[in-house]
Amino acid sequence: MHGRSYNTFTYQCLACTIEAMDFSHHPNARPGPLIVDAGSEHVAAIQQIYAHYVQNSICTMEEVAPTVAEMHRRHDALRREGLPWLVALDGTDVLGYAYAGRYRSRVGYAGTLETSIYLGNKHQGRGLGQALLRALIEACAQFGARQMVAVIVDDEGTVGSVRLHQRFGFQHAGLFCAVGSKFGRDVDTILMQRSLVAP
Repeated sequence: MHGRSYNTFTYQCLACTIEAMDFSHHPNARPGPLIVDAGSEHVAAIQQIYAHYVQNSICTMEEVAPTVAEMHRRHDALRREGLPWLVALDGTDVLGYAYAGRYRSRVGYAGTLETSIYLGNKHQGRGLGQALLRALIEACAQFGARQMVAVIVDDEGTVGSVRLHQRFGFQHAGLFCAVGSKFGRDVDTILMQRSLVAP
């Protein structure tokens, strides 16, 4: 049993270089992935996906890939709070994952969650990014969050990621200049925000 499942649909996107291109009506389009709550049995695959981005991308500011044990600790910490951590599955294969953590630890920020989405390097172009983001928004709303925040590296390779979040109602909320550094370069980050409060 995989626990809760979430509605999915078939678009194409990449992880940090997400391309918001609609292929849902292509005659060769594949069925959408199954989005479920991440369990401990998925953590080793999650660690492998994340390690690729740590070692090869500026979309995360970590420089040393966390161990499987550390990823278990992170997963357990979020799940103990009831926060959403989702995986996209093809059978038992983990194709990508998404989660929402506390934006800040102080109690006044309890209603705001920060999102993260990562796709397996070999499993792009199957609608995973949009399916995961849509399910994550649903899960954050069920959790009772009021606001969602996405922090996206400002880079030519992440233009699609910004567009993807805009498609799902995220708005540009600010730019932090040179707040990160990786691979010998300064990194700016874009702050995007989506309200979950009914107008």
